[in-house]
Amino acid sequence: MSPYLGEPRDLYHGRALCVLKPRTAREVGDILALCNAAGAPVIPQGGNTGLVGGQTPDASGASVVLSLERLNRIRAVDAAADAMTVEAGVTLAQAQDAAQAADRFFPLSLASEGSCTIGGNLATNAGGVHVIAFGSMRDLALGVEVALPDGRLLSTLGALRKDNTGYDLTRLFIGSEGTLGVITAATLKLFPRPRSRAVGFLGLRDPAQALKLLNFVKGRAGPMLNAFEVASRSGLDLVLRHIPGTRDPLAQPHEWYALVELAAFADGEAERAGAEILAAALDAGLAQDATLAQSLDQAAALWKLRESLSEAQKREGGSIKHDIAVPVSEIPRFIDEAGRRLAAAFPPARPVPFGHMGDGNIHYNVSQPVGADKAQFLARWAEINAIVHGVVRELGGSISAEHGIGRLKRDLLHETKDPVALDAMRAIKAALDPNGILNPGVLL
Repeated sequence: MSPYLGEPRDLYHGRALCVLKPRTAREVGDILALCNAAGAPVIPQGGNTGLVGGQTPDASGASVVLSLERLNRIRAVDAAADAMTVEAGVTLAQAQDAAQAADRFFPLSLASEGSCTIGGNLATNAGGVHVIAFGSMRDLALGVEVALPDGRLLSTLGALRKDNTGYDLTRLFIGSEGTLGVITAATLKLFPRPRSRAVGFLGLRDPAQALKLLNFVKGRAGPMLNAFEVASRSGLDLVLRHIPGTRDPLAQPHEWYALVELAAFADGEAERAGAEILAAALDAGLAQDATLAQSLDQAAALWKLRESLSEAQKREGGSIKHDIAVPVSEIPRFIDEAGRRLAAAFPPARPVPFGHMGDGNIHYNVSQPVGADKAQFLARWAEINAIVHGVVRELGGSISAEHGIGRLKRDLLHETKDPVALDAMRAIKAALDPNGILNPGVLL
């Protein structure tokens, strides 16, 4: 059972009565009915790539881990309706491949896409790098099939685009982190497959210049803008130090960088637009240098720099993580103010901010000081959280943009969420899971 009892960051390790691996939605429902009658807690688990401990049992050993990995069928792909129905254990990469085989595109893209599953993506309302163009999983799902705690199966599956017949039950379960029901399948939106793609990498002075560049590119590219990611030089240095096969794509170092991706449906259209926009941005003084990928391999190399940031930090040592969102216009102010307060309270710490500037989601991670003891550094997690999240609250932001609440941020949620909203959430939980068997201790 060992692989099912821990999680990627090694923050949580638990015990369980057993790990159950059903193959059908009906089996999931039967398991829940039995556990509900016995009062046995159930911990739903997908690819076990979650970063807030929401898929990990506690230390009591009283829980059942319910792995959805064997629910791995592509049930249907309807290219004419731009929809496909897949089971919860299908990996994100498998869903992308199924869409491509039908000459369609499923746009969710995460660094863990080879192992994370659709069920987990839905349970946490995953975002990724293409939210600026396509939205998060709440925007990408047309319907879900859910096993309720009493064993009944609820289904809103189907390619229907408009249904104004009451509460939006589909979205209720997406982002609920396995606390209301267990998602067993979903109907996902598909899109026409892009025929051209351009990836550019730009050197910048600071986040304020990055914001100006973002608005410039949005105005020139319109719906072609697929991703706009930013990273600091401190983050790029870690990638170059720890990730084999990476290199600095620009001739001179810069304090900040932007990775921009355009996609279009006509051959060569994105490449032409990318070249024109990057040249215009340089002429307008919105970047100090830039390069545009000239091949798929070069595009992959540029994306590798961005996607390796988390792994590079792990290899560097201890890292205190923050998955925050603020209004896009406030990102420069957030980064500046968080850095200033952190430097005053803990000068040796090394902020490594990066992320999805296009939708306001910044991963403001803090790496341990050079030569510091990892355990002593991580012991300051709550102190550093309080500094960073204090700035987030002042700017009207969120303490969890795409990773969820899980166990890691449960107490922080109670400090930051509207009490009336929490009461409404508790009421929904009590109505659907009156015995509290689903993921106890997670979220609420």
